[in-house]
Amino acid sequence: RKLTQELNAVAFQTLVTDTFTARYSSSRMATNQAEKRPEELNGPSRKSPVIVDGILLDRPLSDPKAGEQFVQRAFQIIFEEAIRKGTSVDEKVCEWKEPEELQDLLDLDLVDAGEAPEKLLERCQDIIRYSVKTVHPRFYNQLFAGLDHHSLVGRYITETLNTSQYTYEIAPVFVLMEEVVLKKLCALIGWQCGDGIFCPGGSMSNMYAMNLARYKIFPEVKKRGLWDMPRLVVFTSEECHYSMMKGAALQGLGTDNVYVVKTDERGRMIPKELEKEISAAKSKGVVPLMVCATSGTTVFGAFDSLPEIADICEKFGVWLHVDAAWGGSILISRKHRYLLTGIERADSVAWNPHKMLQAGLQCAALLLKDNTDLMKNCHAAYAKYLFQPDKFYNVCFDTGDKSLQCGRKVDCLKLWLMWKAIGTRGLEERIDRAFACTRYLVNEMKEREGFQLVMEPQGVNVCFWYIPSSLRGKEQTPDFWQNVGKVAPFIKERMMKRGSMMVGYQRHGTKVNFFRQVLISPQVRREDLDFFLDEIERLGRDFQPE
Repeated sequence: RKLTQELNAVAFQTLVTDTFTARYSSSRMATNQAEKRPEELNGPSRKSPVIVDGILLDRPLSDPKAGEQFVQRAFQIIFEEAIRKGTSVDEKVCEWKEPEELQDLLDLDLVDAGEAPEKLLERCQDIIRYSVKTVHPRFYNQLFAGLDHHSLVGRYITETLNTSQYTYEIAPVFVLMEEVVLKKLCALIGWQCGDGIFCPGGSMSNMYAMNLARYKIFPEVKKRGLWDMPRLVVFTSEECHYSMMKGAALQGLGTDNVYVVKTDERGRMIPKELEKEISAAKSKGVVPLMVCATSGTTVFGAFDSLPEIADICEKFGVWLHVDAAWGGSILISRKHRYLLTGIERADSVAWNPHKMLQAGLQCAALLLKDNTDLMKNCHAAYAKYLFQPDKFYNVCFDTGDKSLQCGRKVDCLKLWLMWKAIGTRGLEERIDRAFACTRYLVNEMKEREGFQLVMEPQGVNVCFWYIPSSLRGKEQTPDFWQNVGKVAPFIKERMMKRGSMMVGYQRHGTKVNFFRQVLISPQVRREDLDFFLDEIERLGRDFQPE
């Protein structure tokens, strides 16, 4: 194994060196060609140095060669520490340190004088060492995990080119690419046409949808604001993402005007309760603005019944938004996409490929069925310094005015490159494998003493309690559940300090703390799932109630 690691390191060093050598050669060739260009292209050369305010302008402020060498060495550290070690089960998921200790170790203060490259490289190593390795096969803590190497290269390119996704003139490749990717996502939903945009996270996608729903029925709000608006209400489930509350607060609707609809025992919105809530609101003169259904709730991974909810929205003429930030990627699986049956009837959909598809943070799309430029009309400010109508190319490719942002990071390349690498069928395999891992884990839990499911999973969220031996047989005692609620924090602390794996826990309603295991990383093997169960048992073995 050590020999293999050394060979990998040598191979990587050779690859990087060859790449940079080729780049240097290309650069020198380009320089030689540039020297032969006409003077009108290069401008007249100056023999004497130019100094302005005591500053020499005849050469770059920093040394490009030194910078390239630093990048080369830093990439080697990234490859070794973050990629190779970060994805190895022989390494820790995290090297836990308390905040005060970590601050001392990292020396985070910013000072007047710069540091030497060697010191900076040491800092790079420390940053990686003390960061959580979310690419680790035993990281199950969030709704994102794993590493796709092609997507990672896409992120490298994006960061290196450092452009903004607002006009064709500065992002020609990415403007075209984003349109292709968004069209593909719309087609998977079942729309023949549509619109969309990549947003900085699913929360913003939900807020976009809320704003668009309001503009659709009250376009005058863009100019006149809320002064003449009736009371507008958003309907969503008890299990909705908290961004619905934040969106209502941000847009001036008020959190009191987010009506929470009851859910069933599986965490799914009850359509009859939704209809009751809308009817009651209308009877009071309130205007129903939007219904937000959820395809893949954060904790339970529940999927609302979209056909029934869509019928109700059509009956009352209400905008239907589906928050499929978590579950949207299941549309790629022919075997499991039934969970989102009816999503094609939505007016808007939030979908985060950085979650179940491992596209890398962040990659979040808002998709619209509308193809009448609703998004542009709602958000456009027509900044003359960016969106000149008399450009020499077709300005319909200047899509930035659809966004609430000005500068907007390129989020399409990492998804596009990954999709190109493994294809739709490769993405489908990831989804199907995640479901298979979930089924295996659930079946194993049922065979082991002490593991108790909160509910059977609809998707890939496995919610469970672990009952240590000290509490078994005491289910009828008055403090049983109170003590069970202390088990998850007890195990989580030990897990973090040991660095063996990471999994989240939470209280929920009347339910005491339980674990939520999320299985989406393509790096996860059966051995990792067995280890997970063994480690929960090992860490909780000596728990004693107070």
